[in-house]
Amino acid sequence: MSAKRVIAHLDCDAFYATVELLRRPELQGKPVIVAGSGPRSVVTTASYEAREFGVGSAMPASQARRLCPHAIVIPPDFTAYRDKSRDVWRMVGERLERVQRMGLDEAYADLTGVPKPLRVLRELVAEVKAQTGIQISVGVGPSRLVAKCCSDLGKPAGFVAMGREEACVRFAPAPTRRLPGIGPKTAERLAELGYTTVAQLQEADEAQLAARFGDRTARYLKARATFHDDSPVETESGAAKSVSTERTFDTDIASPAELEDVLRRLSRELCEGLQAKGRRGRTIAIKVRLADWTTVTRARTVDGATNDTELVTETALELLRAYAPAQAVRLLGVRLASFDDLEPDRPPAPVAPVGQLVLEL
Repeated sequence: MSAKRVIAHLDCDAFYATVELLRRPELQGKPVIVAGSGPRSVVTTASYEAREFGVGSAMPASQARRLCPHAIVIPPDFTAYRDKSRDVWRMVGERLERVQRMGLDEAYADLTGVPKPLRVLRELVAEVKAQTGIQISVGVGPSRLVAKCCSDLGKPAGFVAMGREEACVRFAPAPTRRLPGIGPKTAERLAELGYTTVAQLQEADEAQLAARFGDRTARYLKARATFHDDSPVETESGAAKSVSTERTFDTDIASPAELEDVLRRLSRELCEGLQAKGRRGRTIAIKVRLADWTTVTRARTVDGATNDTELVTETALELLRAYAPAQAVRLLGVRLASFDDLEPDRPPAPVAPVGQLVLEL
């Protein structure tokens, strides 16, 4: 009999803002917004004091300043954030064997078979806070889906564990938007069918959902509402075949300039991580999830393996501009694949045309 799955989602509370507050302790307890100064800059993150005014990540900085005019605005320092992130996840990796990084500030961990996993996680959170100053909120469940939903409860410094059945009851009154993977447009379309809460979606007629969304999406929506999820924690035991970084926005972004600004940051994060590991790839790709939940990938293969920030950034921007999303975007990512350390004897492939449309759920 296989061991019961134990999956944790570890999420650093207000990570970028916390790094800034550690460097500027006199700002503790004050509303702080981390954002650029340009007219099209977006909020990188905000302290919880600023969030009380409705400020959220990926929001236009101009809107954030209107919502919280007395906030202290600090320009982002991604070098400092990456340094602190390395410290945090190095400590996590020393204690946990199966960890999947999802960005600078969050990760999933598979603790299946680990004795006293909750105690291990509590001790780890305390050690990270003591040594780095970063507070991690933790959600624990039998799947990534349950763990992700739990980690948001009780923030900051949350620690919540529950099973699938308990999650079905606990989140039943929540709006469907509360489920990862259900964006605002999908939530609106569900509401038009009379499904506004997770409980209503749990009892929804799958045939009716299929008529509106298609069979595959209907099954996916029912699975999300009933917290069925068997997606694995993909560890880096051995060289990963592809490496990516992505962001899901609190508010969908329609501005091309704002999307390009986010894509530049993601490309820089990706390349600096690969440069630190000495890894180079030939296939550069972007991932764009639209407001209606359609997910599109575009890819291009360059002549030689690279981890050059400028080349990856410009290629990713060209792919985004060529695609030109017709809707607002809720998720954006960039990926590098076809690594030379995995295919050392394979000759470079010719430059490929813009990749094909891929629908993902």
